[in-house]
Formats: sequence, C-alpha cells, structure tokens
Amino acid sequence: MAFNMILKENAGAFFVKTLQQISVTLLFCLSLSACSWMPFFGDEEQQDIEEIETTEQKVYARAQRSLRSSNHTSAIEQLELLEARFPFGQFAEQAQLELIYARYMTYDLEGARAGADRFIRLHPGHDSVDYAYYLKGLSAYRDSNNLLDSLLSQDPARRDMAPLREAYADFGVFLNRFPDSQYAPDAQQRMVHLRNVLARSELAVADFYMRRGGYIAASNRARFVLENYPDSEARDDALATLVECNWKLDLKEEANRALRVLALNHPEYENFDDAGNFVLAERIRNRDRSWANIMTLGILDKPEAPPPITIFAPAE
Repeated sequence: MAFNMILKENAGAFFVKTLQQISVTLLFCLSLSACSWMPFFGDEEQQDIEEIETTEQKVYARAQRSLRSSNHTSAIEQLELLEARFPFGQFAEQAQLELIYARYMTYDLEGARAGADRFIRLHPGHDSVDYAYYLKGLSAYRDSNNLLDSLLSQDPARRDMAPLREAYADFGVFLNRFPDSQYAPDAQQRMVHLRNVLARSELAVADFYMRRGGYIAASNRARFVLENYPDSEARDDALATLVECNWKLDLKEEANRALRVLALNHPEYENFDDAGNFVLAERIRNRDRSWANIMTLGILDKPEAPPPITIFAPAE
C-alpha cells in the first residue's frame, strides 16, 4: 500500500516535470517562429548569407539586366558593387566602361567624365579606350544643353561656353587619336556644331565691344574666330567685323586686306552692293542706333557710317 502511494507520487512528479519540459520547448519554438517575421532578425541574417554566396557572374548578370531595362540607377549600384568586390575580376574593365555610360545616362556628367579619365589612365591600351574618350566628350557636350536654356530658347552662343570648349577639345583629342573609330562620325558632326556655336559666341562678344566703341577688342575677337574656327559658318561675319574695326581704327590697308579675303571667299555676302563695294551703312544703323535716333524715326543722331568701301588691288 505504501509502495503504491510512493509510486503514484513519483508518477505525478514525473508527469509534472515532463509537462514543464514540453512547455519550455514549445515556448522556445514559438519564440523562434515569432522572430522569423521580424525584419531586423531573420532578413539580415539571410541577406548576409546571400551576399557571401554572391558571385562575380551573378552581380554582373544583374547589372546587365538593369542596363537592358534602362534601369541605370540599379545598374550603377551593381557595377559599383562589382568593382568593390572583384576589382581584378574578369568583368572589372568592362564594368568600368559600363559604369561611365550608366552615369552619363543618369546625368551624372561629372562622374562620367571622372570615370572616363580614370579608365584612360588605368587602361590606355584597352581595345575600347576610344569609347571612354568619346563618352568624356559626350558628357561635356550634354552638360552644355541644360533644360533651362532649352525652355527659355536661349541662343547657345550666349550661354556659358566653358562646357562647350571642353567638349570641343575632348572630341578633338578623340578624333586625333582614333580617326577610324566607329564613334568618329558622330564626334565629327558634333564638332561642326560646336565650332559654329563657339564662333558665333566670339562674334556676339565682338558686337558687344563694337556697340561701346571698343574696336581693338572687337577686332581681336574676330581674328580669334578666323584663326581658331576658320571653317565655321561665322567666317564671313568675322571678316566683315575685321573690315569695319580696321576702318574705324583708320587702318585702311588692313581693312582692305580683310575685305579682299571676304570678297574672294564670300562674294555673295550681304553687305556687297551690285558694284562690288562694301556697304556698312545698314549694318551700323541696325546696331548703333541711339534712343534719340529710334524715337525720331532715324532723323536725329544718325550713327556714323563710312561710305561704300571699294576694294583696292595691291600694287604690282
């Protein structure tokens, strides 16, 4: 009897202890399952595992998918990750080139130019180094065409010319080094446009000086156009400006020399009359009219203009 009672007590105690162990185990399992949905617990651990297992091929493949879908921001993230983790991998150099392009497409033009300079410095003999030179010039070219100027329809010749000069110089270096590159035709067309805009900009400054009687400064600007942009569309206007400035400065021989070049290369220029004389009256009247002359419909304060200038052939 006593033995049966002891057995029952021990059985009860064992049952209670077993129940406690089961409860603790269940609570531990529930706590683990509860943690699994918390973003700061299971996700970070899984992310760390994925990052450790990430291979160069996987990162590059992701970058390529982003580029193909025009998600250039995502492509930049993947390419920067690739460059940081696998700086000497099989895709490292190609990734650097694609990073320049992706930054250009996201309008990070300074970053694109810096990346191009870095690639050129590190890989001067690379088969695609011409592409880096081309993108460098393209980034400077795009930097000059900002949205505000487009909305205001501002004359490109009156913008800040620094980015255009950089682009012109960059394309010049590119074409000098890689005249047979597949990107050369596009660079040549852009240089033609840049040359015309830069020349017009110089003549706009010359016009500013001429309105204020600064004929020496204006003639220097015209001469700069003739020396640096001889094939531009503004060549004839530069020669005409040089003729007028020399005439106003009483440098008749120099004026006649510039006039002969103008007549020889641009015989149809608008300021030549039917007899072949160079007429400045209309040109000066449109530029140098005072308020008094405008208010009196041209009767008072007429701007001073020389008579029609005749070309003199040099003595034999």
